[in-house]
Amino acid sequence: MADTEKKNKHMTLDDRIEIQECLNKGMTFKAIGKRISKDPTTVSKEVKLHGQTYTNSFTKTDECCPLLLKAPFVCNGCPKRNHSNCKYPRRKYEAKKAQAEYEAVLTESREGIPLAKEEFYRTEQIISSAVLSGQNIYHAIKANNLSVSKTTVYRHIECGYYTISKIDLPRAAKFKPRKENKGEYVPKGVKIGRTFEDFMLFLDDNPLTSYVEMDTVIGKPGGKVIMTFQFVNVDFMFGLLLDNKTAAEAAQRIRDFKEKLHSAGTNFADVFPVLLTDNGGEFSNVSAFENDLDGCVGTRMFFCDPNAPYQKPHVENNHTLFRGIVEKGTSFDDFTQDDVNLIFSHINAVKRKQFNGKSAYDMFTFTYSKELAELLGIYFVPPKDVIQTPKLLKLFS
Repeated sequence: MADTEKKNKHMTLDDRIEIQECLNKGMTFKAIGKRISKDPTTVSKEVKLHGQTYTNSFTKTDECCPLLLKAPFVCNGCPKRNHSNCKYPRRKYEAKKAQAEYEAVLTESREGIPLAKEEFYRTEQIISSAVLSGQNIYHAIKANNLSVSKTTVYRHIECGYYTISKIDLPRAAKFKPRKENKGEYVPKGVKIGRTFEDFMLFLDDNPLTSYVEMDTVIGKPGGKVIMTFQFVNVDFMFGLLLDNKTAAEAAQRIRDFKEKLHSAGTNFADVFPVLLTDNGGEFSNVSAFENDLDGCVGTRMFFCDPNAPYQKPHVENNHTLFRGIVEKGTSFDDFTQDDVNLIFSHINAVKRKQFNGKSAYDMFTFTYSKELAELLGIYFVPPKDVIQTPKLLKLFS
């Protein structure tokens, strides 16, 4: 394989086996790097990181072999590596164990922050309760002996992973934010294997009749929001009302929704095989969206590139119909789920040119079923009764 083809690529098991064999022959990092088309520094880091230490009854554990203090830092090429009476701890590089360690780290990195783990939720609840009681974050951490740093807590609050927000931090609320470019809200580790490029490759390998685009519509900052779902094949949209724009709230709401579908004999993954969304922090708990109620992966979730709303155009365009009824800046705090269902029922009743005069509701019930539409909170609205202005909420309030 040419150098240009392997540039910035993850090291494979074959690469690691080659490294082990070369080390056994006493080759230098430079020679090994040239052989597997990697930088010698990369090879050096790989060996240092994944070397395994072994001892026996003859080992003096308080001493270190002087040869291990310099390259190649392992005993693979040492002529005494198989001598049972070597008094020093032996350090060996083994390809299969190195690959296993790499895969374990890769799996953990894909999880991002441990949003699905009990420890994270326990910490979040303790700190949120303490802050709402008037305690500062550092005090809450130390008083409860929590294994988390103050910086991490502030970052998680900033990204929307906690139920509290900056407005609940009096000191933080006093300061104006620094002028800097906004970073991605979803941790990079979470998006490994879930990027927009991965999404396009997935569609090439798995032809689908439809997938669902997902987004969030914001009312007043800090208040309720609406998580929207758009079936791209039929332009059908429904929404779930969230109390706030946090990962914890979105995860709980989607779990409740899955239980509702399950009670009605419908599997979430059958209706939502693929989800495509943006980098909002509320979507960071990937397992809540991908896993079924038994914890098994049933749905595939992908993220658009940062600042690329054109990669999910269907849900973005359909939001214009929503804004015709609910003007931008309107607070959702007085909304109920019934209000949200009413809005989207009228949106789905609008006749569409691309469907030759049929509505999204017509197309959805034909493709799926009327029962599923009702399960999603959407009901039939006679064409002459459709309202596409703010008057809709006033008439039914």
